[in-house]
Amino acid sequence: MKLNVAVQMDPIARINIRGDSTFALLLEAQKRGHAISYYTPEKLSLRGEQLVASVQPLTVRDQEGDHFTLGEPKRVDLESFDVILLRQDPPFDLAYITTTHFLERIHPKTLVVNNPASVRNAPEKIFVMEFADLMPPTLISRDKDEINAFRAEHGDVVMKPLYGHGGAAVFRITPNDMNFGSLYDMFSVTFREPWVIQRFLPEVKHGDKRIILVDGEFAGAVNRVPAADDLRSNMVRGGAAAATDLSPREREICERLGPALRERGLLFVGIDVIDGHLTEINVTSPTGIRAIARLGGPDVAAKIWDVIAAKRK
Repeated sequence: MKLNVAVQMDPIARINIRGDSTFALLLEAQKRGHAISYYTPEKLSLRGEQLVASVQPLTVRDQEGDHFTLGEPKRVDLESFDVILLRQDPPFDLAYITTTHFLERIHPKTLVVNNPASVRNAPEKIFVMEFADLMPPTLISRDKDEINAFRAEHGDVVMKPLYGHGGAAVFRITPNDMNFGSLYDMFSVTFREPWVIQRFLPEVKHGDKRIILVDGEFAGAVNRVPAADDLRSNMVRGGAAAATDLSPREREICERLGPALRERGLLFVGIDVIDGHLTEINVTSPTGIRAIARLGGPDVAAKIWDVIAAKRK
């Protein structure tokens, strides 16, 4: 089954193909003979009831420094596509939210992966709170008294922006940390929304596991081990990828999440688990596909396209 596919993503010239999951999806789509078109979010326009974009035919190659070729741009009604991959990276801001409103107008006639309404309504650090019993103790707030009470109860905590990404602005705060006041002031002027405060999990030193679920089913995993001098395990922050299997607890987490993800049309999801504790449900632009494949794990990109093809039938 040959599909007409468009990908909405950040500028393709800037991506690091070695670790980019969108690129893995594009390689697999091309391998299957699907036609691929490319556009960036600013090319979207809503004209009356019609959603259009200036798109370019795209060919990809797994060759660093020469990984793509683009054809001539053409204005296209996006309803003419079978599938649109919503793969722009955060920040999850009003610009991002606006694209979900646009794409919601053509979904599911054109299958948007992931469902744009659910991407908008299930921010990774808020949606996860529906499964609080699977998480470490977590507070979402910007109220200083509430944060201090949480710190007094749980000791070491991690504080991070609610809509942060890629490990940016993630801080560990110890019970008597003299930097807390300054950090609170900095967060107050930098972020208008509340922040996430979570009990620190010392076992993070052994890894923060990224688990991929495809249509609510386990599809692959990679353990991301932080550098010795860093709290953060994100691979873009120097975390090292290691092969891994799922523990019984992690399989339980996947089984709990599966029905909620399928119900929301969240076909490609990456969850983060530290020492058996769920910390995030990533739905905007999950990563990990290429690292899993490089370590001898399953072909997650193939699984995603299998599911997409089945839904298009």
